[in-house]
Amino acid sequence: MKKEKNQQVQFDLVAEKIQSMLETMSYGSITIIVQDGKVIQLEKNEKVRIK
Repeated sequence: MKKEKNQQVQFDLVAEKIQSMLETMSYGSITIIVQDGKVIQLEKNEKVRIK
């Protein structure tokens, strides 16, 4: 049961971070790095379009 709780906490944290990244980005990509079934890193690559 404790392991499931920790997984849910990690999922909620990752979801919050991704949502925050999306809110501040107009163009670009977000890469999720996973190791041993766990998210260990998020990378944000933002593009700036000059008209």
